[in-house]
Amino acid sequence: MIDFENRSNFEFDINLLKEIYKYLTNKDVELILTTDKEIQELNKIHRQKDRPTDVLSFPLENMPGMPLGSIIISIDTAKKGANEFTHSTQDEIKLLFIHGLLHLLGYDHETDNGEMREKEKEIIEKFNLPKSLVIRNEL
Repeated sequence: MIDFENRSNFEFDINLLKEIYKYLTNKDVELILTTDKEIQELNKIHRQKDRPTDVLSFPLENMPGMPLGSIIISIDTAKKGANEFTHSTQDEIKLLFIHGLLHLLGYDHETDNGEMREKEKEIIEKFNLPKSLVIRNEL
């Protein structure tokens, strides 16, 4: 189940993420849609980076019955990304959800040998999403 909390004024249908979610896991996940202001504060506290970011993931300890963790997406940054890569904000949220969920599942593009990027590419192709997440990560 995706436990969804919308802290923004952007209308988003959580059902748009269910197929992706079911493809990757059967463990519960929390998704929070927020603003640049809030995500910047979280980024500063947890990563010592005083700037907004698109998505943050907070995994929980892997124990039976426990959720995987939380994914926080900035709608402000998602809108900018959608505009920059010329696709819908809904598609940008899907791409950021994939990225965040893969982090919760243990993938880490900063330390792996491209496994996370390959998994992102696989999911993007399977769900016929815009290739912008793959393209921007190759830059």
